[in-house]
Amino acid sequence: MVMASSSLFEDNGLAVFLYLVVGAVAGGPVWLLIARWWMRRAIRRTRQIAAAARRREHLVELGTLTGGLAHEIKNPLSTIKVNLQLLGEDLNSPGAGEAQRRWLRRLEAVSEEVTRLQEVLDDFLRFAGKHELRPVCADIRRILSDLTDFFSPQAAAHGVRVSMFAPEEALRVCVDVDLVKQALLNLMINAQQAMFEGGELILRAGRSGKRIQIEIIDTGPGMPAEVAENMFRAYYTTKPGGTGLGLPTVLRIIREHDGQISVNTTPGKGTRFVITLPAYAGGPDPA
Repeated sequence: MVMASSSLFEDNGLAVFLYLVVGAVAGGPVWLLIARWWMRRAIRRTRQIAAAARRREHLVELGTLTGGLAHEIKNPLSTIKVNLQLLGEDLNSPGAGEAQRRWLRRLEAVSEEVTRLQEVLDDFLRFAGKHELRPVCADIRRILSDLTDFFSPQAAAHGVRVSMFAPEEALRVCVDVDLVKQALLNLMINAQQAMFEGGELILRAGRSGKRIQIEIIDTGPGMPAEVAENMFRAYYTTKPGGTGLGLPTVLRIIREHDGQISVNTTPGKGTRFVITLPAYAGGPDPA
């Protein structure tokens, strides 16, 4: 009887009370058996909750430490880069000999690696750093329009045309606009880079029930199934020199806004990212 009713003991405090009453009426030994089982269950659950809380505290502390470490590394890297640039200017002076030119090439190689380390740290801080959301009521159409105007010249330089489609009605969301722009821009850059022979980047927005849906579609070569399955995993990348933190950062930003993101891709037919965010239901239309 006790084992068959375990879910009631876990999920329904009233059920626990009723069982104790029934046990008391049925007789002391039955009541004692039930009480002991329930107490052991309660103690075990309390210990599990405490252990989970300690794990969460450890992860928060670890995140703080790693973020601080990354910041501490960035400062000396900046100093190193500045001094490498100054040395390069000295070695590149008129009348420099062959030996000096070799030193200059080596300095340039070291400087490039310092720049790469800085980029890795920047990506890590965006991924692991604490996001203090500053949500405001905004029209997703305006966000996409701003991104289209900003990104179109860069895309055109690579033979990619950017198109945007949205309804006439306002598509209101309550988001941190800067973070959402960062996430969408990351997807747009990835899409443009995937279309190495040119193509079209399509931004589309609309309403889906109580949520706002955003689509980012490219006409590139698509992705293999393995890439699509792992693309949101930290440090997974197929780009030479990539950090593998761009898409995990996008995923984190969307989830922090109670949103969802999915990807549909077919080799040879392009890729389509779909993001949904809760629609803002109250207040005036955004300006």
